[in-house]
Amino acid sequence: MAASEEHDCPTETSQPVVEEEETKTFKDLGVTDVLCEACDQLGWTKPTKIQIEAIPLALQGRDIIGLAETGSGKTGAFALPILNALLETPQRLFALVLTPTRELAFQISEQFEALGSSIGVQSAVIVGGIDSMSQSLALAKKPHIIIATPGRLIDHLENTKGFNLRALKYLVMDEADRILNMDFETEVDKILKVIPRDRKTFLFSATMTKKVQKLQRAALKNPVKCAVSSKYQTVEKLQQYYIFIPSKFKDTYLVYILNELAGNSFMIFCSTCNNTQRTALLLRNLGFTAIPLHGQMSQSKRLGSLNKFKAKARSILLATDVASRGLDIPHVDVVVNFDIPTHSKDYIHRVGRTARAGRSGKAITFVTQYDVELFQRIEHLIGKKLPVFPTQDDEVMMLTERVAEAQRFARMELREHGEKKKRPREDAGDNDDTEGAIGVRNKVAGGKMKKRKGR
Repeated sequence: MAASEEHDCPTETSQPVVEEEETKTFKDLGVTDVLCEACDQLGWTKPTKIQIEAIPLALQGRDIIGLAETGSGKTGAFALPILNALLETPQRLFALVLTPTRELAFQISEQFEALGSSIGVQSAVIVGGIDSMSQSLALAKKPHIIIATPGRLIDHLENTKGFNLRALKYLVMDEADRILNMDFETEVDKILKVIPRDRKTFLFSATMTKKVQKLQRAALKNPVKCAVSSKYQTVEKLQQYYIFIPSKFKDTYLVYILNELAGNSFMIFCSTCNNTQRTALLLRNLGFTAIPLHGQMSQSKRLGSLNKFKAKARSILLATDVASRGLDIPHVDVVVNFDIPTHSKDYIHRVGRTARAGRSGKAITFVTQYDVELFQRIEHLIGKKLPVFPTQDDEVMMLTERVAEAQRFARMELREHGEKKKRPREDAGDNDDTEGAIGVRNKVAGGKMKKRKGR
C-alpha cells in the first residue's frame, strides 16, 4: 500500500521551474557532451519544461510518470536518458518503447536515430501493416532500441525464434492512456510478464486516466511524478474557435473556411474512415490539394500521405483519430474538427497538432445541432468558453450549389469503389493522391484486377 500512496504525491511542482528556465541547458541536466552536441544539431537549444523535470530524475535511475501536454518534447525527455545510459553500459536490446499508433512509432524512431547517429545507435520499428519477415531479420540483428506497437511485438515474442527481452533495461510507454484505451491491456500485461522486473520504466501520457493509474501500480517501482500540465491543457498560443451550424451545411462551411484561410496548411479531423475519404474526394473535386490518412489505408499509403503533407506537397490532410496523437508535423497552421470528437480528451490531442513548439495556430470546431452536449463537455474539460469563428453566412450560402455538385461526384466515386470491392475505402486509397480524381477512376479500375491476381 505504501507504494501506491507514493504515486499520488508529485515530488516537484512546475512552479519553480519557470524561473530557472532561462539558465538551464542540456548539460546542466546531466546529459553527456556527445548527446548535447546531437541536441544542438537538431536545433534543440534549451530543454522544455518536461525535459527539465524528467531528465535529471531519469539519470538518477528513478521510474517516472510524465504528464505533459502534446508538443512539449516528451520524446526527448525519455530518449536522452536512455541514450545516456546506453553510452555508459552498451548492450543490445537495451530499451523498448511502446506506442499506440504506427506513425508515432516511426516518428520516435526518427528522433532516436537523429539523437544517436553520432554514437551508432540502431533501432527497429516493429508495427503492424508491414511484412513481419523483414522485422524478424531486423530483430535478429539485435538493435539497441525497439519501438513497437503492442500487438505486433507479442507476435514476434511468440513466433520469432531466438528473440526475447530478458536483458531489457528500459521500458517506455508513450501515450500510455491511449495504449490502454485501444484495448491493448492484455498485450501490455503479456509484455510485462516477459521482461525483467529489474528495469527502469517511464510512463508518458498527456492525460491521466484511471487505467493509467492502475498500470502505474503494476509496472512502476516507487515512481516520481513530473506533471507539467495538471489541468487538461491546450497550449497558450493556440487560438480556439467554434462554429455553430446546421449539420447539412457542414461541407459548405468547411469549403468556406478553407477559402477564407487559404495559404495555410490544414489538418481536418473526421470521425470515420468513410467520411475522411468522402470529404477528401469532395475537396479534391473542388480543386483543393487534399489527402486522406486513416486506418483502412495500407501502411505504405499512410506513410506516403504523411510524407507528402510534411513535404508541403499537399496543404490539407484529412484524418481520423489515427493522426490525432503524437504526430509532429511542424507546419500545421489550422486544425479543423469537422466531426466533433466523442471523447473530449481527444480534443486536446487533436488541437495539439497545431501551435507546437512555440508556434501559434488556430483550431476550429464544427458544432451541429446534435453536438451541443459534447461541445459543452469539451469546454468544461479545458476550463474556458470558446469564441465563435466569424463567418459571413450569405457568402457561405453562395457556395452551396458548387459544393452539392462536388458531394454528388464524391458519392458516385465512393459507390464505384464500393462495387469493385467489398471494402470501398481501401481502394479509394488507390487514387488517394491525385488531384483530378474523376479521370483517375479508369486507371484504378485497370490496376485493381492485376492486383487481385497477384494476391
